[in-house]
Amino acid sequence: MAARLKEKFIKEIRPALQKELGLENTMAVPRIEKIVLNMGLGEATQNSKLLDPLVADLAAIAGQKPVTTRAKKSIAAFKVREGMPIGAMVTLRGDTMYEFLDRLISVGLPRVRDFRGVSTKSFDGRGNYTLGVRDQLIFPEIDISKVEKLKGMNITIVTTAQDDNSARALLKQFGVPFRQTA
Repeated sequence: MAARLKEKFIKEIRPALQKELGLENTMAVPRIEKIVLNMGLGEATQNSKLLDPLVADLAAIAGQKPVTTRAKKSIAAFKVREGMPIGAMVTLRGDTMYEFLDRLISVGLPRVRDFRGVSTKSFDGRGNYTLGVRDQLIFPEIDISKVEKLKGMNITIVTTAQDDNSARALLKQFGVPFRQTA
């Protein structure tokens, strides 16, 4: 069975976007390509054991094993050497991507304290959207009693949209709650 949001995209969102954006070809309609979850942990430079619970949390949230990210360059001011593990990331595609987006929109974001919507200014100019989450506890997969340290993460939604307005229309159709500008 395909993901709920994937079916919704094919049956409802794609035709609506095609009409809204005035596109003739259905393949020209913007779609979500991938979602990248990234957690950085600066304290891992002193103690690389701190990375294990982070990786476990990210695996529980994403549903697949994360890759540990390593420093590309040595930076003396941060006491980082080239090749040191400094974080973890997961790239989601296909059904797992749609399932994660569904969980993020329907369960994760409403659990954020004092949530008024996500910023409309987080587009990068090329149709991609990045969202920062302050702690990983907004996801129901995380057991609060086992969390030693609250860690935030970046969630990047990569779309095939050429500009921000198309991407905003796409994400709005998916149900991403954007902040109302007064």
